[in-house]
Amino acid sequence: MDKKKTSSRFQEVIETVESLPPDDQALLIEIIRQRLIQHRRAELAAEIAEARRAYQQGKVSRGTVADLMKELAE
Repeated sequence: MDKKKTSSRFQEVIETVESLPPDDQALLIEIIRQRLIQHRRAELAAEIAEARRAYQQGKVSRGTVADLMKELAE
C-alpha cells in the first residue's frame, strides 16, 4: 500500500473516530491502549523465550563491560 493510500485511510479512521460521542472515543482509546500493552507483552515474551533458548544453547556469554571490551579488542 502506498503512502498516499495509507494517509487517506488513516484520515478516514480519524474522521470516523471524531464522529463518535466523547465517551465512545475515550473507550476506544482505552481499548487500543490495552491492546498495545498486550502486543508489547507478547513481543517481550517472545524475546525472553529466544534469549533463554540462546542461553541454553550456549550462545550467550556473561561478563562485565571490561570483559566485553577485552573480547572486542582481541
